[in-house]
Amino acid sequence: KTMMLAVGSDTSIFFGGSVAAATIAGMIALFAPCCVSVMLPAYFAASFQNRRLLMAMTFLFAAGIATVIVPIALGASLVRRVLVDGHGVIYSIGGVILLLLAAFTLSGGQMRLPSPSARPTGRGPVGVYALGLFSGVASSCCAPVLIGVIALSGVTNSFLQALGLGSAYVFGMVAPLLVISLLWDHFDWKSSPVFRRRSVTWRLGKITRTISGTNLASGILLALMGGWALLVSTQGGMRASSTGWQGRMLLWLQRQGRSASDVLDNFPGWSIAVGLIVIVAILARLAVRQIGWLEPSTQPDKFTDEKDTDREYQK
Repeated sequence: KTMMLAVGSDTSIFFGGSVAAATIAGMIALFAPCCVSVMLPAYFAASFQNRRLLMAMTFLFAAGIATVIVPIALGASLVRRVLVDGHGVIYSIGGVILLLLAAFTLSGGQMRLPSPSARPTGRGPVGVYALGLFSGVASSCCAPVLIGVIALSGVTNSFLQALGLGSAYVFGMVAPLLVISLLWDHFDWKSSPVFRRRSVTWRLGKITRTISGTNLASGILLALMGGWALLVSTQGGMRASSTGWQGRMLLWLQRQGRSASDVLDNFPGWSIAVGLIVIVAILARLAVRQIGWLEPSTQPDKFTDEKDTDREYQK
């Protein structure tokens, strides 16, 4: 297995030319401070309104990330140059979009995925995908993530290999989010008293809106992220530090990645690839079942309470 250490001017990240190494590199990239500080808030902002469809939402969120990461892994130099040279513009545009999503949410709009019992509006999937897309763009501006993805495009000999490694990298980045989704369903956290139905009324001059508590939480989180992105844009973008606690954390993550990769070295590369495909297929089936595409006749009533509640808030 080809294993390398890509070193940038600010920091470094561990990556390799195998599916297992690419997956591990994605996990390391996610937990880089400059990446996790963007991706987790965006993920939770979308999760609040899709807590009954969390696995399906996570796949759509991951698709937004992949839209940015995979082309770079395939060697798209134009995308890479835009990310490297356009930090300020990228964060400015992202900040404005996040503030618009915040206003839309706080006014009672939904970013929820369509359910079998509700008429799809098209806004929900677009909003979730947009948050994933912003996460992919913002995190790719972070040196550890960008260096790792660029390196993937340099160790592959074919389009299919580059596509496989890029996809494995994205899977590594979203794997912790998929684990959250599985635990969410297993322990039925969506039924927690924390998420019981609440309404909040706000007034701004002659405008009055009554929204759900989850809309309020999502809107505030999106507004904070938008403000933060605009602030970062004035500083030319976000950079990871190779010193201090960030440098120590990246070094620790790198060591853990090497250890995990050494263990996986004992398995044939094809078995790791097949295993990942099987895992993704199982999780995708669960996501499709959540939406109700596989069992439409048994799912409709599952979302009735939430749908009725939203209608009450919008009256």
